[in-house]
Amino acid sequence: MFALSVAVEINPPGASPLLTREEVWRGLTMKAENALPFVPAMQSCSVLERFENGLVREVVARGERFTERVTFTPPIQVLFERQDERGNAAGWITNVISESDRGLLLTFTFEVAIAGVLSGSVQEQQRGDEMKGSYVDAVRATLAAVRKLKLERGSS
Repeated sequence: MFALSVAVEINPPGASPLLTREEVWRGLTMKAENALPFVPAMQSCSVLERFENGLVREVVARGERFTERVTFTPPIQVLFERQDERGNAAGWITNVISESDRGLLLTFTFEVAIAGVLSGSVQEQQRGDEMKGSYVDAVRATLAAVRKLKLERGSS
């Protein structure tokens, strides 16, 4: 399993409009429902089932189709648990909103099995490093999409 954690400032210097925790939380829940406006690498996203505090969705990202169980822990965390074709856990992703001395942070952490690659191998590290950029871009794209929604709604 390849693991990575990255924290991004929600309101870095020069960011406009500034986002509140509530706005980021609303954006994360919207991303769980339909990731297409938030994740550039996503080709499709459809909700298959809903349950208390979550949903199950099928996504296609970078040409790979998989199912995720999404659990909400308002207003702090969204947990995405990737399922393999047999319904077993094949990794997880969290999006966590937290506070720091620099303001709000959105921390993205994941651990995923890379298909066809031996866990702990050099090949896994190389493939994981290739994936890292797209995952960090997804965090930044999520915040950009939330800013765009705020501007469209006419608040600053």
